[in-house]
Amino acid sequence: MKKESLRLAYGQALVELGREDERIVVLEADLGKSTMSILFQEEYPDRYFEMGIAEANMASTAAGLSLVGKIPFIHSFAVFASGRAYDQIRQSISIVGLNVKICGSSAGLSDFGDGSTHQSIEDMALMRAIPNMTVLVPVDAVETRKMVKAMVDWDGPVYIRINRNDLPVLTDPDSDFEIGKLKVMREGSDVAVFANGVMVSMALEAAEELAKDGISVKVINASTVKPLADEEVLALVEGCRGVVTAEEHSVIGGLGSAVACALRRERNLPIELVGVKDSFGTSALSYEELLIHYGLTADAIKDAVKVVLES
Repeated sequence: MKKESLRLAYGQALVELGREDERIVVLEADLGKSTMSILFQEEYPDRYFEMGIAEANMASTAAGLSLVGKIPFIHSFAVFASGRAYDQIRQSISIVGLNVKICGSSAGLSDFGDGSTHQSIEDMALMRAIPNMTVLVPVDAVETRKMVKAMVDWDGPVYIRINRNDLPVLTDPDSDFEIGKLKVMREGSDVAVFANGVMVSMALEAAEELAKDGISVKVINASTVKPLADEEVLALVEGCRGVVTAEEHSVIGGLGSAVACALRRERNLPIELVGVKDSFGTSALSYEELLIHYGLTADAIKDAVKVVLES
């Protein structure tokens, strides 16, 4: 399956949109070559601000730029973009509802070599809990490009979570993307699997294998974690015997929690959450090694589907 870089797609999309809208400015926390914001610097150096390793100051500066009509995009690794600047994002950006866009790059376990200090397994939970914040997790490079455009058009703070590694291309380039909408990637009737990021490809693999055993699995790309419309979730699970969620994030506070909240009144619909089980990350020789270690695999999704069907 063809794979592409989400980071490169993000940087290229930002450059293209910067050409169309001079209000877009970019702030970086000394990681431009990794987040790919450096592409914007090369094209528009007068609209690019290198803030150094100072995420809190970067967020506060972005708030000021927003107040004078700019559309600031701020960048760092996801663990730092969400954690080190949390107070400034909450107090200076989100309470006021300012139009600041936050890119958390190298998200989840995708920075496999640097260990727990650089791996973000709680960033979705942090950002999702902040009022006024929108939380996005692209599945591939194609959706990333569409998502960045939607972020510019969306009024208010947005957090986008970018994987460090090349991921399979699953999105039709001609398809539409709308913040807040879920996308059915495979139809099915027995179990609905809500997944995002790298876990969508895992869910599709699991669904293909389960079909051989006569189990029909619907796979939904939940690339918008917030806002997540209860009505749409309920419509998608209608007729299903169970629900599974799959995310490269802690099972606490992320996609699983959001879907479970939407299904809170569905007392006869069992749900299983596939994700990191309340643990920090660790270093490894490869990304795949970490996904296997933390149970973020097609096999884990298959097992979860069987559990809900037996409930």
